[in-house]
Amino acid sequence: GPVSPQHHELTSLFECPVCFDYVLPPILQCQAGHLVCNQCRQKLSCCPTCRGALTPSIRNLAMEKVASAVLFPCKYATTGCSLTLHHTEKPEHEDICEYRPYSCPCPGASCKWQGSLEAVMSHLMHAHKSITTLQGEDIVFLATDINLPGAVDWVMMQSCFGHHFMLVLEKQEKYEGHQQFFAIVLLIGTRKQAENFAYRLELNGNRRRLTWEATPRSIHDGVAAAIMNSDCLVFDTAIAHLFADNGNLGINVTISTCCP
Repeated sequence: GPVSPQHHELTSLFECPVCFDYVLPPILQCQAGHLVCNQCRQKLSCCPTCRGALTPSIRNLAMEKVASAVLFPCKYATTGCSLTLHHTEKPEHEDICEYRPYSCPCPGASCKWQGSLEAVMSHLMHAHKSITTLQGEDIVFLATDINLPGAVDWVMMQSCFGHHFMLVLEKQEKYEGHQQFFAIVLLIGTRKQAENFAYRLELNGNRRRLTWEATPRSIHDGVAAAIMNSDCLVFDTAIAHLFADNGNLGINVTISTCCP
């Protein structure tokens, strides 16, 4: 509900004078009783309020008790999150808050871009020009040179139903010398939007067929967790060779909308 004025006054007591984030337990104070958050404290040589010594560390147990009785706003309150949380629940929620900025969905951690959902597509068009986009709900994702050594990833976009989907194929060495392929579809959209779709990946050839069907993941969640839990199409090098043609692997991708 709406935060009462008294409650707001309480949370404002916990504002760090340097970064304006909240000072949360363990709460340390200077000799004169001023607070500074633990991140800032590590970078400071004296108290930002009175210039007094920050060491030795004195814990402020009374303020810690108050902090545990107060609900703090999510750090994405400014972009629309209305949740208030116990300080122990804040970090966990903020990691998955739907109002946090989106990161670049390209696999591999080389691109550090962050921004709003609306800005993701133009970022991809400008910064990752090499990604091909195919139109239609039923396409073939052709991964070339799948025999390249080491960890490699292939990415392309599929545009249908007024949305953009990102197709990712990753080759990783999960166990010593044992390489596996992971294929997955992400929606450039929210988790709620992703629930309206289903995707099917299919390897076809030489009278064999391998199929995986699932709900696309939102780019807010990314691929790392899905790959770690094998919640995607997983196959090893031997299977890849059964379906590949001259080191090129075609994956049929079909996106469909779920019943409203």
